[in-house]
Amino acid sequence: MKDKRILYVTSELIPYLPETEISKMAFDVPKEMHGLGAQIRMFMPRFGVINERRHQLHEVIRLSGMNLIINDMDMPLIIKVASIPKERMQVYFIDNEEYFKRKSVYTDEDGKFFEDNDERAIFFAKGVVETVKKLKWAPDIIHIHGWMSSLLPLYLKEYYKNDPLFADSKIVTTVSNYNTDDVLNKEKFIKKIKFDQIPEEKLVSLQGVNSNCLLKIAIENSDAVILGSEDLSEEITAHISNLNIPVLDFQSLDNFTEAYSNFYLNEVL
Repeated sequence: MKDKRILYVTSELIPYLPETEISKMAFDVPKEMHGLGAQIRMFMPRFGVINERRHQLHEVIRLSGMNLIINDMDMPLIIKVASIPKERMQVYFIDNEEYFKRKSVYTDEDGKFFEDNDERAIFFAKGVVETVKKLKWAPDIIHIHGWMSSLLPLYLKEYYKNDPLFADSKIVTTVSNYNTDDVLNKEKFIKKIKFDQIPEEKLVSLQGVNSNCLLKIAIENSDAVILGSEDLSEEITAHISNLNIPVLDFQSLDNFTEAYSNFYLNEVL
C-alpha cells in the first residue's frame, strides 16, 4: 500500500462520535492502511455534538470561504481539521452553521429525521470534492462509509465526471446493515439532485417503494463493494449481485488488514 492515496469519507468516526459498527471500521481501516504506508485523508461532517475544544478542531482559512449551491441556495462551506491523537492522521470536517450546528446528528429531540437531511447529504458530498480539489490531492481510492456519504459516488460519476483530478480514482463503498427509508422525503430529494443536472435515469433507486435507497445509489456508482456487516438484507445482497463489480466479503475487526490491502491492490486498482 506504500504511497497509495486513499480518501476516506464517512458519516461517523470515533473518537468524534460514539462507537458503532460504522464509526469503528471507518477509524480502523485508515489506521491500518496508514500503517502499511498509504497516504490518508479522512472527511466527516462537523456535527454540533462534536466538542471542538476537546478534540482541538480549528478552521482552515485557506480551504474555507467557498459557497456551495444547494437547491438554488448559496451555502457557505467551512473546513475544520483535527488530528487523531497518537495516530498522526488528520481529519477534515465539512461544516456549515445551517446544516451542522444543531446539537444532534440525524434526528430531532423527538427522534424524527431532520427534513433537510437530503440537503445536508448533498452539501457534504460537494464539500468533500471541492475541498479535495483545493488540496490538489488526487486519490487513487475513495472509500465511503455511512448513509450521509452515500451521494458522493453519484456526484463523482455525474456532477464531477469531467474533473481531471478524479479521472483515475476508484470508488469503494462499505455496505453496512442499516435502513434509510425514513431518512428523507424521496420526492423532494430527487428534485434537489436533479437541480444539479443529474439525469433522472440515474435516480431510479430513489423512486417508488425501494428501501435502502441511499445505499443502492452508492453501490450503483461504485467500482467495488466491501460488505461491512455480517448479515445484510436479501434486497441489498441481490442488488450487489446484479452488478459486475468486485466484492469483498465481510471481514472481522480482528483480522481484516491483509484482506483489505489485497482487495485494494488486486481488485480495485
